[in-house]
Amino acid sequence: MQKKLYLSDTDKKIAGVCGGIAEYFDVDSTLVRLAWILLLLPTAFVGGIIAYFLAAAIIPRRPYDVE
Repeated sequence: MQKKLYLSDTDKKIAGVCGGIAEYFDVDSTLVRLAWILLLLPTAFVGGIIAYFLAAAIIPRRPYDVE
């Protein structure tokens, strides 16, 4: 079975991007969120925020018939 990246419906704070990435790589979502924050720092938050909302727009929501 092939894994696919979806926005998380259960582990989300804003749009479910970090939760979905954590589910895809099977890691704790807190680690993904901390890594995202570390990536925000060099871009003065602007680049990371734009990347987050682009990811939220690009990554699809999980269909209800997929487990």
